[in-house]
Amino acid sequence: MWQKSCYRIVVKVGTSTLTHDTGALNLQSMEHLIRALADLSGYGHEVILVSSGAIAIGTAKLALPERPKELRMKQAAAAVGQCRMMHLYDKLFSEYNRSVAQILLTGEDVEDPERAEHLSGTFEALLKMGVIPVVNENDSVSSAEIETGRHKVLGDNDTLSAIVAKLCRADLLILLSDIDGLYDADPHTNPGAKLIHRVEALTPEILDMAGGAGTWRGTGGMATKLSAAEVAMGAGCDMVITNGARMEDLYDIVAGKDIGTRFCAKRS
Repeated sequence: MWQKSCYRIVVKVGTSTLTHDTGALNLQSMEHLIRALADLSGYGHEVILVSSGAIAIGTAKLALPERPKELRMKQAAAAVGQCRMMHLYDKLFSEYNRSVAQILLTGEDVEDPERAEHLSGTFEALLKMGVIPVVNENDSVSSAEIETGRHKVLGDNDTLSAIVAKLCRADLLILLSDIDGLYDADPHTNPGAKLIHRVEALTPEILDMAGGAGTWRGTGGMATKLSAAEVAMGAGCDMVITNGARMEDLYDIVAGKDIGTRFCAKRS
């Protein structure tokens, strides 16, 4: 990775990292994530967190037997879950003397030039004050992620995080997933699959390596991550896919070590 003393970093954490198989919050995972991000902020890096999980957390909070199928119920669960999630982020980050801000986005917010400019200014002001923005799609208003539609700007939080990285002119985007990175074959079915540590260009061969969706709790698969890489790399931002089970790897990733798969942006 190119050398710079402090970076602007966007970290995206998925539902499968934030919750247990039951759908309940994985508090240990959250605490490890928050400690690492607070520490990176203490080093002088500017940190933005893009967090999934509102619907899953709301489903558990409401004691629903399963994830809702009806759109309005999904959006209601998201509203409850987002409240619960931000309460915990605020509480846990406060233990490390860090302040957070909530930013909920829709596709229209990033598509409209004037609204996007205001958003960029808000991010700049928050980061200048040392605040860690916590970003999610506004699921209680937008249906882009939870329902497939013709007009779909964001669609998933991998894409959202890449758009945020571009909007904020970030140096590095880290996608915390339930897989170690991009493999040359499906590691679930091929024991000999090899992890690719660095990708310099999104060639047809690389794009063909994208598989299907991950766990039942998440919506993003490798295809969405490669789409995010295209957006990030085009904006001059490196992107790393890594396993969210090892939050301590965040330090080595920021240091430029070969953890997960790094998609290297071309810079002048």
